[in-house]
Amino acid sequence: MHAAETISACRPADAAARYAAVRDHSERLAGGLSPEDQGLQSMPDASPAKWHRAHTTWFFEEFVLGRFAPGYRVFDPDFRYLFNSYYEAVGPRHPRPARGLLSRPAAAEVGAYRAHVDAAMQRLLTDAPAEAAPLIELGLQHEQQHQELLLTDTLHAFAQHPLFPPVLPGWREPAGDREPTRFLAHPGGEVALGHAGPGFCFDNETPCHGALLTPFAIASRLVRNDAWRDFIADGGYRTATLWMSDGWARANAEGWTAPLHWRERDGAWWQIGLGGIAPLDPAAPVRHISWYEADAFARWAGARLPTEAEWEAAATLPGFAEARDQCWQWTGSAYLPYPGYRPEPGAVGEYNGKFMIGQMVLRGGSLATPPGHARPTYRNFFHPEKRWQFSGLRLARDL
Repeated sequence: MHAAETISACRPADAAARYAAVRDHSERLAGGLSPEDQGLQSMPDASPAKWHRAHTTWFFEEFVLGRFAPGYRVFDPDFRYLFNSYYEAVGPRHPRPARGLLSRPAAAEVGAYRAHVDAAMQRLLTDAPAEAAPLIELGLQHEQQHQELLLTDTLHAFAQHPLFPPVLPGWREPAGDREPTRFLAHPGGEVALGHAGPGFCFDNETPCHGALLTPFAIASRLVRNDAWRDFIADGGYRTATLWMSDGWARANAEGWTAPLHWRERDGAWWQIGLGGIAPLDPAAPVRHISWYEADAFARWAGARLPTEAEWEAAATLPGFAEARDQCWQWTGSAYLPYPGYRPEPGAVGEYNGKFMIGQMVLRGGSLATPPGHARPTYRNFFHPEKRWQFSGLRLARDL
């Protein structure tokens, strides 16, 4: 997890403040949700907001307090089963697709659970042993990942509601811009890929290694909604030759005709976002699309998706607008281990390594990514048919 340069380098007061800031941000995100809202699970891939709040708390109780806080009193022994996500080494767990059936504990009890663990963590942070620092940092980064999931999962649930309530009351969508999109040339050659500097990274970002690139060009900006409307109007969702076979089958089976949270009303497009439903901004980056859709669009546009090595190498080019405040960007790269990758020992080794099959890499960040959480080497990953995340694309071409 490579976190020794972060929490361990902080004075106790600074570490305690940073811990509290991350934990408080989760509560602010959930602050506009009713107890009933927090229990919603709209599909097996998503989890209720209440579950996210509890699971991130379970992580600190299971991996930090249970090991480094002698005499720590577990809040509720049953929570070890209810809020384990996928850690086989920890033991059995409640099935993911049935998390929405957990009417108990109530949202208020989850709040009490968080307060109980936070108090114990603050005591530990006054004199935490050095070996606890990487796990504490991993827990904070893990919570930031779940902050984004809390928003995307709740957005998916609210998109099923006929009134499209806001996930974040008062939220204003970032306005799109009309800066022209240019293709930025990269000469290729050997580049460094992966995390090599100070600061935190997940283990899947290591080890840093060389990658050989042929010359390519990459778009300065993400594909926008107006270009996607052209794709729709030109029969993009009806032209089989643009699609991978599995994607074409999925699009037809699920009736895809537009990005996930688009709605057509009286000949105009609207989009469901964190603030509810609003007219589609043609200048904003398209989002909530699968890898299959991104790949089909790139083929329609006479381009392709960049590889993750190209994306990372291009991030240093002048004029490369990462648009991290908008959406993650699908790449043409499968999610595989870097050469020489070794998972962390113990249960936390299940965090990334065992998912390196059947998924595609996204780079960048999104408007739901917590501030300071993204970096150029960050490797997000999802199965190619998934659409509920803030996922978009930028184009690349061979030179």
